[in-house]
Parts: sequence; structure tokens; C-alpha cells
Amino acid sequence: MSFLETLLFNQFAIFTLVLARVGGLIMTAPIFGTQAAPMRVRALLAVSITLLISPLLATSPPSDMTNLFVYARYLLSEVLVGVLLGFGITLFLTGIQVTGQIVSQLSGTALADVFDPTLDTNVSIFSQVFYFLTLSMFVLLDGHRLVMDALLDTYSWLPPGGATLGTTYVDALTTLLSQSFMLGIRAAAPVMTALLLATLVLGLVGRTMPQINILAVGFGVNSLLAIGCLFFSIGAIAWAFPLQAASAIDILRNALRDSVAVAS
Repeated sequence: MSFLETLLFNQFAIFTLVLARVGGLIMTAPIFGTQAAPMRVRALLAVSITLLISPLLATSPPSDMTNLFVYARYLLSEVLVGVLLGFGITLFLTGIQVTGQIVSQLSGTALADVFDPTLDTNVSIFSQVFYFLTLSMFVLLDGHRLVMDALLDTYSWLPPGGATLGTTYVDALTTLLSQSFMLGIRAAAPVMTALLLATLVLGLVGRTMPQINILAVGFGVNSLLAIGCLFFSIGAIAWAFPLQAASAIDILRNALRDSVAVAS
């Protein structure tokens, strides 16, 4: 193989490996990977970012690129790194929808579902409210820029072709899932407490005054109470989310850094 052919082959290898990592992030990260965005737009964004990054890494092509199985393993590892960053943040944001689902079930408004194109299924209105609230806060906190910074930082520890399958990835996703549920429960605590007390009071009223239709009265009371306490839940999310979001990105970054230490 001549020098020119080797150079072009190495450049192509670097481009495809970088595209695999960037594409994994773009297809799974919030804002970037939403189903509402056309696939062509996301693909164009991934290629544009790859064209900006790949010239910076052209001086260190991976070895053994002529072996098809080694090249396929490199591509799979690169996609896994991008998916870990993107899906980790998406998992953290999606967990807040549990809050809305709990509130809908307790308030009796779970029947008023709307279609969510992101999940390709029906979710409650409260779930949509909480999800778009956290998504807007994520953008206001420059979360999309922090995710891209984390992606660029990964090339300092994991150059193209240097990514490996690490057990730290599973630990990071498990930690993010637990933090997401904790954030959701903390946000739903005001509404859950108020609705639980309302249910107990309505139960006592129903026992002492059987002539009252508790089902008809309770549905309206729970709905009004849920809407009234919704502002407290929104405030709890706005108070707890910024610190949790920064911690989530740090967890993903540390998981990738620790995978290098484990592999070595």
C-alpha cells in the first residue's frame, strides 16, 4: 500500500470512528436526539460535528485497521461511548416523568393521556409538564454544551479506537437511574402528601356521611388539589434539578475516565 493510500485510509478510519461516537451521542442525547427532529437533520449535525473534530485527531490513527473484525470492534466501542453519554442524560431526564405519572394516578387524571413522540407512547399530562420543564431547564443551564464538552473530553482519555467495554458504564447508568427516581420522588412529595391526606379525609367523610357521593366529590377535590400543589412540585424540581444535572454529567465523565484505568 502506497503512502497516499495509507494516508487516505487512516483519514477515513479516523472519520468513521469519530462519526460513530458523535452519532451515538446525537441519536440518543436530549435536544439532539429527539424524535421530533428529522433523521436527515440529525445525520447532518453528526457529520458536521465529525468534520470539525476529526482533523484534530488525524495524527493518531489506531493500529490494525486493515483487520475487518478489529475495525468492527472499534466502531462498536465508539458507538457505545456516544450512547453512554447521550442515553445517560436522557435516562436522567426521562425519570422525572415518573413524577407526573404518580401525580396522575393519585389525582385520578391518568385517563387524560397525550401522545409523546419521544417515547412513542401515551403519557399523562403531568408527565409532559414535568419533562418539558426539566428539558427547558437543561437548555437554560447550557446542558447541551456541557454534554458536547464531555464528548470532547473523552478524546483526551479515549482516542479513536481506544474505547473499551467497561463495567463502569453499567454502574454509571445505575447511579443515574437511582438519582432520577430520587429526584422524581422528591418533586412529587408535596402532591403525594396532599393527595394522601385528602384521600384519608374523604374516606372519613364517606364513613360518617354515607349519603355523599364520595367518588364524584373526591375526583373534583383531588384534581383541584393536584393542580394547586403542582406549583410546589415545579418549585422542587427547579430547586433540585440544577445540582443533579451537573452531577449526572460528572458521573458519565468519571465512568469513561475510570474505564481507562480499569483497562490499563
